[in-house]
Amino acid sequence: SSRASQYNYISVIVFFFFKQKTAYEIYQCDWSSDVCSSDLDPTRPLVLGGVTFEGPGLVGHSDADVVAHVVIDSLLSAAGLDDIGQTFPDTDPEFAGADSMVLLARTVDMVREAGWVPMNVDCTVVADTPKLAPRRAEMEKLLSNLVGAPVTVKGRRTEGIGSLGSGDAVVCIGVALLSAT
Repeated sequence: SSRASQYNYISVIVFFFFKQKTAYEIYQCDWSSDVCSSDLDPTRPLVLGGVTFEGPGLVGHSDADVVAHVVIDSLLSAAGLDDIGQTFPDTDPEFAGADSMVLLARTVDMVREAGWVPMNVDCTVVADTPKLAPRRAEMEKLLSNLVGAPVTVKGRRTEGIGSLGSGDAVVCIGVALLSAT
């Protein structure tokens, strides 16, 4: 009787092991980066992660939201789709001054239509100004709601080094993880 229960126990473990090995998920991951210089137009707003900050805006065909652009491009890339420049070209008047959050919503739809579901996105913004910490939760909430998965945003300072330290530019780097539907 004890020998039979040992075999039953072992067969449950073996069945569980093989069941787990045959029922797997497919994931894709890719990264993106973007850099924009500061705009000399004092009326252009600075938008990062869908949130408007004080300070000069960034140069770009749309609203130049480098955080949203990196989320868009990393999602497109992980899904094996065309990059942001091909999907939303800066030569197309339709995208002049476009709200990058609207472009992000369209991107999420395209990624889902391609058979992928966003699992998470992580972004790092490199700039001395503006300080992201006071508005970070707001950015993460807006981005996460649109993506339908957690989006984290971190800030890194250069301590005054180069164009980033003088406020002449902002860099964002991000990575997206997708799961097959």
